[in-house]
Amino acid sequence: MAEYVAVATQEVAANENVTFTNTSIKGSNCIQHREGSGIITLRGLTNQCQARFFVNFSANIALPAGGTVAPISLAIAISGEPVLASKMISTPAAVSQFNNVSSGIFISVPRGCCVNIAVENTSGVAIEVANANLIVNRVA
Repeated sequence: MAEYVAVATQEVAANENVTFTNTSIKGSNCIQHREGSGIITLRGLTNQCQARFFVNFSANIALPAGGTVAPISLAIAISGEPVLASKMISTPAAVSQFNNVSSGIFISVPRGCCVNIAVENTSGVAIEVANANLIVNRVA
């Protein structure tokens, strides 16, 4: 298991990743991350056909000051492609009004391969993200 966090509010541009500034729980050799990066690498270190991970993300999100009120969203991305089933949508009533979003997905990594995951802003506009928390569990 590994846990990565970013407590401070960060502005995330459209199509960019949430960055994780601190490692609360360091992962094993099969879960790798460099602090300050938004990318986590999952490695298929197993004797089975694949390694399976459960990725869970939660954060508070808002429109920055000067934005126009509209739905905003994040999604867990695999190799740069957002997984639509993990899309987290919030419609704040005003700018700088934070709402909590969360999502979790299973990810299978073939033996000997690696997969990069991230949490991507899929809104089309910049958003603010605070108290970001990503937990990765190796489940099989």
